[in-house]
Amino acid sequence: MRAYDHPMTTWFISRHPGAIEWARRQGLHVDEYVAHLDTSRVHAGDTVIGSLPVNLAARVCMAGAQYLHLSLELPPHLRGVELSAEQLTLVGARLCEYTVRLIHGDPI
Repeated sequence: MRAYDHPMTTWFISRHPGAIEWARRQGLHVDEYVAHLDTSRVHAGDTVIGSLPVNLAARVCMAGAQYLHLSLELPPHLRGVELSAEQLTLVGARLCEYTVRLIHGDPI
């Protein structure tokens, strides 16, 4: 299938139930909720939402997809804690668009 024949997909990448519920409460249109992203499934025109490591975010962008990072500022006492949708809202969870590109080295 050629990239332009592919229907655009919005992916939400998270293994956290609270983040998935937060996305639903935001009214986001999501086609695929997955715990781990297989970047070979991402195509030009897709949107990927999550908190990806930089190397995966770069692959998403290299594929021609949009990357929206689930950004939040956690106080130290909440690090490592499974957060609910309400807690994510309280810590200011928001989506920020990033373009990430590899400058030097071999992509992994």
